[in-house]
Amino acid sequence: MIDKFTFYTASPSVEAALSIPTISRARDLICSMIGCLTIKQYTTQFNGEYMERIYLPPDTWYTQPDPNVTRNFILSNTASDLLMFGRAFWIITERLGNGFPSAYTWLPAQNVYTLDQTGPQWFGPSDQITFQGAPIATKDVVQFLSPNGGLIYQGQTAITTTLRLQRAAERFATNEIPSGYLKQTGGEPMTAQDLADMAAAFAAARQQSTVAALNEYVDYKETSHKPDDLQLVQSREFMALEMARLANIPPYLVGVSVPGYTYQNADSARQDLYQFGAKPLIECIEQTLSMNSIIPRGRFIELDVRGYLAENGMGNYDTDSDAETAGGDATNVAEALPPVTNRRVVK
Repeated sequence: MIDKFTFYTASPSVEAALSIPTISRARDLICSMIGCLTIKQYTTQFNGEYMERIYLPPDTWYTQPDPNVTRNFILSNTASDLLMFGRAFWIITERLGNGFPSAYTWLPAQNVYTLDQTGPQWFGPSDQITFQGAPIATKDVVQFLSPNGGLIYQGQTAITTTLRLQRAAERFATNEIPSGYLKQTGGEPMTAQDLADMAAAFAAARQQSTVAALNEYVDYKETSHKPDDLQLVQSREFMALEMARLANIPPYLVGVSVPGYTYQNADSARQDLYQFGAKPLIECIEQTLSMNSIIPRGRFIELDVRGYLAENGMGNYDTDSDAETAGGDATNVAEALPPVTNRRVVK
């Protein structure tokens, strides 16, 4: 069933979540960042003071893990599955003579079922995996387990509330007349069904024509709701803030204004996106691909975040003089930027 896309299905829960603009924006920001990162490998060596990183030539699959799609595609969808479901899957399609993988393909998490774990909490790698109902060999599956729970599981109540508010606002948005009610003022009392039919006929007629006609026994009364009340503006703004919290990114990145937030420029926005939203997913991918079943022992995989930040001048400085020119000590600058720890990197 692998690569037979006719049988692939999309998760209704994910489709519902992505219909919320805030979640869609948050997901696109995180996945677009991770998708553009290059894959590197390095080893470490103790130089008497600290562990140095020594970068090694890339293996064949680093540029294109799946020969049929771009690296951006497979990394973005992996990050999306981690964000939505809390886990993601690759399957090994080719191996080298030494047994290490040389090609992969991405398996949509919504089509993967683990018989020994039903979720939504994942306690570890599964030993019983099926894809489209057919069992697949566990040794050929790379299982990415996010440190965060799946968004569609953790945010089920918040997502449902937001969708209800959107549907309510949509109903009011289609009204071409002010919200109101019809009141019978005379004549023979009408039944509940007659009143409902009259209201439906009145609303349908007003959608076709702006002119209304009522007899002497019926009055139309407008309600006193303001347009902002009908569109549920405050409630929807609050839920947009909740969606930003759910996606673990600063609200201003998804266009939600929060009192007390200072002005953010493009550089700090990139760093905030990495630090608060993308970092857990990036480290999950790095550490999973660094396992001894993927690459030889003593080697490690890195997604080049510093290259991404350097596009706006936020990468490491090569010398102390460069850092001083920029307004600070080179070591302090390096420590302030992700993903390097407290030790200077040797490239």
